[in-house]
Amino acid sequence: MQLDFTPIIAQVFTGFLYLLPILLLIAFFKSARFKGAMGEWAVNVASSLALNKRDYHLIKDVTLPTEDGGTTQIDHIIVSRYGIFVVETKNMQGWIFGGDYQPMWTQKIYKQSFKFQNPLRQNYKHLKTLQACLDVELKHLHSVIVFTGDCTFKTPLPENVVRAGGYIRYIKSWTEGVFSPEQVQEYITAIESGRLEPSAATRKAHIQHLKGAVNQPQSKPPNCPKCGSQMVMRETRNGPNVGRMFWGCSHFPRCRGMVSIKD
Repeated sequence: MQLDFTPIIAQVFTGFLYLLPILLLIAFFKSARFKGAMGEWAVNVASSLALNKRDYHLIKDVTLPTEDGGTTQIDHIIVSRYGIFVVETKNMQGWIFGGDYQPMWTQKIYKQSFKFQNPLRQNYKHLKTLQACLDVELKHLHSVIVFTGDCTFKTPLPENVVRAGGYIRYIKSWTEGVFSPEQVQEYITAIESGRLEPSAATRKAHIQHLKGAVNQPQSKPPNCPKCGSQMVMRETRNGPNVGRMFWGCSHFPRCRGMVSIKD
């Protein structure tokens, strides 16, 4: 007699269909994209709760045109009478090594090390773009780097490079008023009117600009900082930097060396 396994297969398939949404949710919550979004959300919430809205105005996800005809994307801008704070968020794990003037910093996870661009240098371009947009003195623009995620600083870092809520303390450490209420409102209006509309199309155009920049003849692929091999251009697929371009080792996955590309 031939056994009919059709009912059993049907039950297993039905059970899998019930489990599939749960598995997808688990995968989503563990993804770098979700963790990066949560990191930026935490920065937004902390700003809203800990900074008086009468004195500090938060503007999120600002894409501005640059003088070279491209664009630059800024995570958070906080306009206040004490200055304008330009906040760059980094969702990273492991140990972080870096210094003020080092072009590349290091992320170490167990026995693996990864290079990434000094975020202070990355944020400097944001400051210069904003300075041109607002016609304000650079000394009144303050760079703030916020690391979210389960990371630990293993070298002394500047006071404006902080973890989680530490950036609130840094912002509040500036207590001398430098702008009048009228100037604050003028800068807010200039940013809002000068920014590109937050949309998928804006992000796509920004990515295309980055691709075009790294494809220029003068942007010769660098050598891998880990093995010395030539690197190739890749696009970040997950996390808070999704869509951004970087140099990855041509011998990936055997070698995981990487170098960030200026935004």
